[in-house]
Amino acid sequence: DTLAPASADASFRRYLRVQAADGGSRIVMDAPPPQEDVRPFIDIAGRIAAAGLHAPAVLASDAGLGFVLLTDLGSQLYLPAVQAAAPAEADRLMREAVTALVHWQRHMDGSGLPAYDDALLRRELALFPDWCVQREHGITWTATQQATWDKLCNTLVASALDQPTVVVHRDWMPRNLMMAGERRAAPSSLRPLGGQAERSAAVGATIFNPGILDFQDAVVGPVTYDIASLLRDAFHSWDEAQEIDWAARWWQQARDAGLLGEHAMASDFGECWRALEWMGLQRHLKVLGIFCRLKHRDGKPTYAADLPRFFAYATKVALRYRELKPLIGLIEPMTGALTTTAFSLR
Repeated sequence: DTLAPASADASFRRYLRVQAADGGSRIVMDAPPPQEDVRPFIDIAGRIAAAGLHAPAVLASDAGLGFVLLTDLGSQLYLPAVQAAAPAEADRLMREAVTALVHWQRHMDGSGLPAYDDALLRRELALFPDWCVQREHGITWTATQQATWDKLCNTLVASALDQPTVVVHRDWMPRNLMMAGERRAAPSSLRPLGGQAERSAAVGATIFNPGILDFQDAVVGPVTYDIASLLRDAFHSWDEAQEIDWAARWWQQARDAGLLGEHAMASDFGECWRALEWMGLQRHLKVLGIFCRLKHRDGKPTYAADLPRFFAYATKVALRYRELKPLIGLIEPMTGALTTTAFSLR
């Protein structure tokens, strides 16, 4: 009698809330086969619990029918919380999301998970020309434009595959984190880093362990993918100075946790930032394609309202690096002029 909609997402899954006899509530995931398979969700939920992180616990399931009964983490998402918070509070929440991410990257068991390999990276990139360029904007590339795109894809894929690997959530962003987390003692490797005063204050500190959602597509892949997802969000943009501050904090913690190995980014934050930006560009091109596919194939046009945000992300990165500047010529027909040509008398 109490069954009611709780939330929906971009997939075929939907979530329903039901009141329980103990006075609390539970969540029912309805993931209709064959479009959805609940088994990866159940698997990753168990790995999250084993890693000491916070996610909905699986109470019962029927994989054949696509139903899962879950504990209820409430309805307070990180996204509206950070959007409404004062700058200092938003900074605190995002730092704790960064710390939780490093814990995820260090402790999640990746055994048997799919690899974020060359084939998967390229399939994702192909969503951009297929759905954004051709379907949304009706543009067919020339052979020269296609060759430019192929070269750009090679550059982005090579950068991604060169990185150290961890378990990748694939959507670690405020919309998939919950405020209904828990506080626990921070291991020394995860305490906030910074100056000596900050280090001293961190002794005996606790960290917020946010609730984690939408984790069923986890793979083993590039170490910068999830931090790029967090900093350059699908639904909220930050000033770049703030992005760099949080990225540097992630870099310090990831380096101290041994996640960066002997890679050049372990000793050079500039190299880390470049790898993060290039990884983010791969994601943003993919998302441009996904949002257009949601509009044209799945009848979910609201996501397309955020296309300008992703074109802005892609433009900023493409203009910054010589190897990526040819992308500007491919996206200008969809966005209008992004650069200005001028003449000098000298």
